[in-house]
Parts: sequence; C-alpha cells; structure tokens
Amino acid sequence: MKPKVTTDFQEGNAQIFKNPVLESLTKTNPIQNIIVYGLTIAALIYVAVDWIGLSPLMVLGLFVSGIFVWTFAEYMLHRFLFHWVTEAKWSQRFHFIMHGSHHQHPKDEERLLMPPVPGLIMASVLFGIFFLIFWIAGYSDLTFGFFPGFFSGYLMYSFVHRATHTMKPPKRFRHLWHHHSLHHYRFPDKAFGVSNTFWDRVFGTMPPASARLKR
Repeated sequence: MKPKVTTDFQEGNAQIFKNPVLESLTKTNPIQNIIVYGLTIAALIYVAVDWIGLSPLMVLGLFVSGIFVWTFAEYMLHRFLFHWVTEAKWSQRFHFIMHGSHHQHPKDEERLLMPPVPGLIMASVLFGIFFLIFWIAGYSDLTFGFFPGFFSGYLMYSFVHRATHTMKPPKRFRHLWHHHSLHHYRFPDKAFGVSNTFWDRVFGTMPPASARLKR
C-alpha cells in the first residue's frame, strides 16, 4: 500500500538533519530570499538585454511566458514530485526532506521558503533543462529572457505560500488561503495549486464543492 502524506500536524520546528551545518542550509527568511533570488533574476535579465541583445519587448514576452509555465510546473512538481513516496526507506526520506516535514510542521516559518543554497542548485538544473530545450529548437539565447520569468513565478508563489501559513487572508484572496488549508488538513491528494487554482480545475484535483469557500 502506497504511503500517503499525513494530515496530522505538529507545532514547533522540524529537524531534517542532525548535522548543524546541513540543518542551517534548510532554513531561510524572506529578506534573504528576496536579495539572493532577486539579484539572480536581475542578473539574468541584464545578460538577456545587454550581452545577448534581446529587445525589452521580447524579454517582456518571454518573462510573462515564463511566469505562466511556472504555474504549470508548480502544480506538477507539487503533485508528482513533492507527494511522491513509496514503501522504500530512501523514498520516504526524500519525501520528508522535500515536503513531508512541511506537512508535519506547516507553521515552521524558517522552512516556508526554499533556502538559497538548495534553491540555486535546483534553479541551475532547471535553467540547464530549459537551455537544452531552447537550444534544440535553435533559440538557446531566449532562455535568458524566459527563465527570469519562470524564476519570478516561483518567487511569487513562494511568498504566497508563506503568507497562507503566517498571515490572515486578504478578502480578495481568501479562496487561495482556504484552498491551501484544505490541501494540508483535509485533502492532501487534492488542491495542489498554491498561487492559483487553474491547474487543479484542469486536471480534476479540486476539493469537493461542499468543502470549498463560497465567494
């Protein structure tokens, strides 16, 4: 029987590694993320415009496309990678590091954002994948306009995610807060979208209508 993500939660902070150095790399705060990721995004845009010579209008179009593609990646990664777990011990350990600890300790504020070191490693891998895709299509330079949008989409998603766990919902976005709460506390196999509900509607993973917040 395949293990499921738990809906049981605990107060306090999770411990992921016993090694204090590794443990410190799993924690972060909003200011740190804004500085590190913001500078990375700005550097990529600078390269796209000043070094490669993409027009500002083209960069804007690629940037918006990147944000939209991120919303799809957000859904797919959350549903199929972060919730992937088997009976194998290594699989359960991988799941706990990537996402399980968050489900057990949803109010652990130091782990509501992706820390810079693992975040930049993952971003580098994704940049390489997109570069390869664009290179095969014969437009590798476009990666430098597309990826800043993709990365910005992630950054916006991460701060929405943090807000759903630490702040009272703004009136206009109450449905997003409620949607994510249903994922944590009632339906861990549904409501995978955090910054939006679009892909949950497309792929049929919306929570039951009776449980949704009525607008």
